Amino acid sequence: MLGNFLVVAALLAGLYSTFKYFKAYYGEYKNIIHARYAYHAMTVLVIIASTYLLYLILTHQYQYKYIFEYSSGDLSFGLLLSTFFAGQEGSFLLWLLFTVVIGLFLQNYTSKRGDLEARVMMVYTLAAVFLLVMVNPLLKSPFNLIWSETNYVNIKYFNQSILGMPAFKNFIFDSKESNENFVKVGTDLIAVLNSNGIEFSQFLFKGKGLNPLLQNFWMQIHPPILFLGFALTTVPFAFAVSSLIKNKYDEWIKLALPWTLFTCVILGLGIMIGGYWAYGVLGWGGYWAWDPVENASLVPWIINVALIHTMLIQKQTQVNQRIGRFAKTNLVLAVLMFVLVIYSTFLTRSGILSDSSVHSFSDPGTIVYSALLIYILTFSLIGFGGVYIRRKSLKNFTDGEENILSRETVLFYGAALLVASATVVFVGTSAPLIGQSVETDFYNQMNLPLVFAMSLLIGISLFLNWKFNDSKIFIKNLLTPVIISVLFTSVIILLSKLNDVLYILFLFSNIFALVVNFILLVKVLKSGYRFWGGHLSHIGFAVFLIGVLISGVFSKSRQVELTKGVKQNILSHELTFVGMKQIENGKKYAFDVAINNENKSFLSSPVMYISDFNNSLMREPDIIEGLLSDFYVSPTSYTDNKESGNNGSAVSATLRKEEKFKFKDAELEFVGFNLPDHSSDGMTQGNEIIVGTKINVYYKNKVYSVEPRMKVIGDKKEFGESIIKEADLKIKLTSLDVAGSVNLILSSASNKSVTPITPNEVLAADISVKPFISLVWIGVFIMSVGIVIVTLRRSKEV
Repeated sequence: MLGNFLVVAALLAGLYSTFKYFKAYYGEYKNIIHARYAYHAMTVLVIIASTYLLYLILTHQYQYKYIFEYSSGDLSFGLLLSTFFAGQEGSFLLWLLFTVVIGLFLQNYTSKRGDLEARVMMVYTLAAVFLLVMVNPLLKSPFNLIWSETNYVNIKYFNQSILGMPAFKNFIFDSKESNENFVKVGTDLIAVLNSNGIEFSQFLFKGKGLNPLLQNFWMQIHPPILFLGFALTTVPFAFAVSSLIKNKYDEWIKLALPWTLFTCVILGLGIMIGGYWAYGVLGWGGYWAWDPVENASLVPWIINVALIHTMLIQKQTQVNQRIGRFAKTNLVLAVLMFVLVIYSTFLTRSGILSDSSVHSFSDPGTIVYSALLIYILTFSLIGFGGVYIRRKSLKNFTDGEENILSRETVLFYGAALLVASATVVFVGTSAPLIGQSVETDFYNQMNLPLVFAMSLLIGISLFLNWKFNDSKIFIKNLLTPVIISVLFTSVIILLSKLNDVLYILFLFSNIFALVVNFILLVKVLKSGYRFWGGHLSHIGFAVFLIGVLISGVFSKSRQVELTKGVKQNILSHELTFVGMKQIENGKKYAFDVAINNENKSFLSSPVMYISDFNNSLMREPDIIEGLLSDFYVSPTSYTDNKESGNNGSAVSATLRKEEKFKFKDAELEFVGFNLPDHSSDGMTQGNEIIVGTKINVYYKNKVYSVEPRMKVIGDKKEFGESIIKEADLKIKLTSLDVAGSVNLILSSASNKSVTPITPNEVLAADISVKPFISLVWIGVFIMSVGIVIVTLRRSKEV
């Protein structure tokens, strides 16, 4: 109740602050004081609510549905913290938290500039209010109790001794689809617990935990940075709308530019950290799969980059009391960037892409779906509607001077290419909305010529002055970098035997951009670091794209089977499967592979394990990283061949429902448990209970059904066995798990001596070499440093 109260109180404070800011601008300015107090109150309440959710997570309060769904006691401290934003409700709250905190800095930033605070914060606070609506108790609050609506929860999460009491028998249901038992959790169950004096925390004693794919260090880093970027896109939007409110379009560019640059570096880092995470965890060897949800965050970033360049044009061309060129374009791009962030949220959280993306949340319900649509439409109407209403004023204020051979014109063409690239990605990403889908080749083929032209314009623009240029001087300045770029491109072609014309042009354009910016960077080195930023960011962009090309085109992959102790030559490396070992207290298995290459030795240890979260085989690749190339080992399966090499001795096996296990010439399948009708009564009264484990054995086109049993008398347990003479098989039950698995010992039913056969252990894996993929990460780092430097420089110009 406390959490929901804090959210609702924050929502009311946000609405009041928005209203008072509106009154301050359109009515009496003294309302600004009340607006500030209300905004501070909203911020404090959101911070307290976030802290409270964190407290509930750290103290394992599983009575809250959100905490039960994503948290568990066996997670490390860092991963436990990350469950705060693992689901829809928590990630909305994190986005909201960043938004309101950024608003404090924005409030202080605008309060010193006349009526700017009232105009900007009116819009900004409204955006925060919409996020508060998304986490209120009627939609998707992380503070809703698990019994607030009826839920069916797997029986394995409950205290079995309590569940065995007669009072709870009617709350246990069997699923025919999954062959698992579930507990119906609702207000009726709570009433029974209360009447028996049982605390819910004693009853539901563990949570589901994180998806295994999310149990990674980068889970603690990637989402917060990405949502910080999302929150920052609200600032340029608020500035743009504030300029439309006053019909004044010159000052907002200078004031919003540092915020727009900072948004670019944070959002870009968030996206690329996600790519690095995918590269190191998912096992397919890449960092960008053009997944619709990945694309949804990429599109607003591309628009952000375009906006930065057109803002620079407008700022530079503000002369003779003109607002500068492309004023309308900047307003549209600022609005579009923010609306696309909301649209990406809609794609991720509406459930539309649940069949198209591994990142998409499941269907959240009609109310949330409608709320997200209203969110998009409201801010689209505010932004684009404002531009439409002011269209005549914008046309009258815009400078009509234009010279094709000028920096501003070339920069505008570059921005137009960025918008074209964003459009391509947007169309492909949105295809599932109309029941269509596009292949990854669509994105690559469409973007390749656009990026080629873009990189050429990066180099060309830097040799052009603003307004007017002498064409002869321009061509003369270009000559040296063009010759150097041709030479470097030729060397790479000869060494790599690259023969695709489009790839060669792509390579040349990026080497050209790199050379031009390097030459100009050397010239400004003595001028101080404040002038390095633009050149560093463009160098980083070029290095990044060169890395993308080389690592993509020249990557080599092989699917191999490595027999233990046998050396194999794979992709110019000598590989030997050394063996398997248990790690993390026996929860996972590491498969050691010795790698030798040119007198260098490495040990790769990819991992596989059966996840308790979803009873599925999970794989973790291992990467030997290097400056020149990465060696990537992704396991696919492991076989110890015990079924073909068994010598009559006992073999231990764990069987899950509908999972088969091969032993000698027989195949075993665990079907389910055979529970007596009054097992609950017997459990509580200390009577004898017998639980059967139904197992099918497939042998020589026949099916034999057996049922080894567990007998329970008080605290004592006795385990039985079954024998199938036809298959010479003895099945001894050793333990069982009510969640749906049994542990068995399998052996020969006879005492015949069998000649031992040494089993062969085989590791199947995907092996790949990624040449110069380090350039991708180096490029991102250089680009980020460059944008940070530019941000610092522009912030000092305000």
